[in-house]
Amino acid sequence: MTKKFLKKIIAQNQEDLRVISALCSESKVKQSEIKFLKDNKIFLISLERENKENLNNKKKINSILKFEFIEKSKAKNINQHDEENILELLAIDLFKKEKNYEIILLFSNNGIITLEAEVVEIELDNVEKINDKN
Repeated sequence: MTKKFLKKIIAQNQEDLRVISALCSESKVKQSEIKFLKDNKIFLISLERENKENLNNKKKINSILKFEFIEKSKAKNINQHDEENILELLAIDLFKKEKNYEIILLFSNNGIITLEAEVVEIELDNVEKINDKN
């Protein structure tokens, strides 16, 4: 019997975000695959992560991390001009700051991206490869 797992995980609070953070820990992110769509208030990260949901199958899977209702984005200790730079996402944390939320993405080498949001709406979506025989 094969086990089926959700292809999409949605976080709307700290508890949910802990699950996404654990699944994305040690993911590889190419810097050019981080996008902030200011007008749409959407922050996107394409990442390659280990399939931690399926203990029998440890192959890498591509996922999209989507943050909605993002007002501001700030990066620290990340060279904005190095599009080929590969970052390792270590954890994602959430803090309430006055009436907004601060979402902190922690990367290796002290890299930090801080997102400011009115509402917590984070989605982890797996990207399926079509015609993949594995």
